[in-house]
Amino acid sequence: MGDYGRALEFGYFLVPAAGDPLLERARLADDLGLDLIGVQDHPYQRRYVDTWTLLTMIAAVTGRIRVFPDVVSLPLRPPAVLAKSAASLSLLSGGRVELGLGAGAFWEAIEAYGGARRTPAQALAALDEAITVIRKVWSGERNLRFEGEHYRLAGAHSGPVPPRPIELWLGVGGPRALALAGARADGWLPSSTWATPERLPELIARLDEGAVAAGRDPRDVRRLYNVNGAITEPGGPSAGFLNGPPEQWADELTDLALGYGLDTFVLWPEGDQERQLRRFAEEVVPEVRERVAKEREG
Repeated sequence: MGDYGRALEFGYFLVPAAGDPLLERARLADDLGLDLIGVQDHPYQRRYVDTWTLLTMIAAVTGRIRVFPDVVSLPLRPPAVLAKSAASLSLLSGGRVELGLGAGAFWEAIEAYGGARRTPAQALAALDEAITVIRKVWSGERNLRFEGEHYRLAGAHSGPVPPRPIELWLGVGGPRALALAGARADGWLPSSTWATPERLPELIARLDEGAVAAGRDPRDVRRLYNVNGAITEPGGPSAGFLNGPPEQWADELTDLALGYGLDTFVLWPEGDQERQLRRFAEEVVPEVRERVAKEREG
C-alpha cells in the first residue's frame, strides 16, 4: 500500500432528491472544473428521481464533466439493458459515462419493487456474471451467448459500441467481492462512511491480492472514495475526520492519496451544497493537486 502514482480526479456525489435543484448543482460542478458527478441508485426511494434519467439530463445540460451511477442497484437493473443504456448515453454525451456497480442492498425494498432477494453468495455470483454480460454487450459483436445462474445471453447482438471505453467500478467491501474487484474491475468505489481510514489497509490489501492473483498490476485498478463530511470555515477547529476547515481536508485527502493510493475523491457533503461544492473545488482540490504533485516530484 502507498502511492500508486495515478492521476488525481475529483467529483461530486449528487443525492437525487426530487425537490432539489439537481441540474443547477450539476452545472455548478461542471463550471467549477470537477471531473465527475456520481448519483446513488435507490429506485425504491420515493423521494428520489430515477438515477438513469437524471444522469441523462445532467449529460444534456453539461459540456465536460463525466457522469456515473454511484452505484447501480444491480438486482433492479438487468445487466444487458444496463449496458445498452450506458453505451447509448456515452455515445450521445461524447464519451462522458462510467459505470459503478453494486451487488445489492436494502433487500426488502428491492423485493418491494419486484427484484429478487439474494444471499451474499448469490449477489456476488450475479455481480460476477453481470460484468461478463455488460462487457459482451459493449463489444460490438453479434450472436452473443452466455449462460449463467442469474443472467444469460441467447444470441443477442450488441450495440451501440461506446465511443471510448467505459470503466466498471465496483462498490463492494466483502473479502470475496474485493478479490473480484481486483481481478475484473477497472476500479474500486468505497465510501468513507464504511471504508474508514482504520479499515482501508485491510480492504486495499484484499483488493491488491485479487489483482495479483488474476495476473494484474494493482496499479491498474482505480481507487475512488466517496468522502462524506463537511468543509467548515477556513482556520476553524476540527470536528473529526472529513469534518473541518479546507486546510484539514487538504491534509487528509493528500494523506489518502499518498499513503493509501486513493486517486479519485467524490465529495458527499453535509449542509449547504453550493457552499460545500465551491469550497471543495476552489480551496481543497487545487491544494491537494499541488501537494501530491510536489511529493511525487521530490
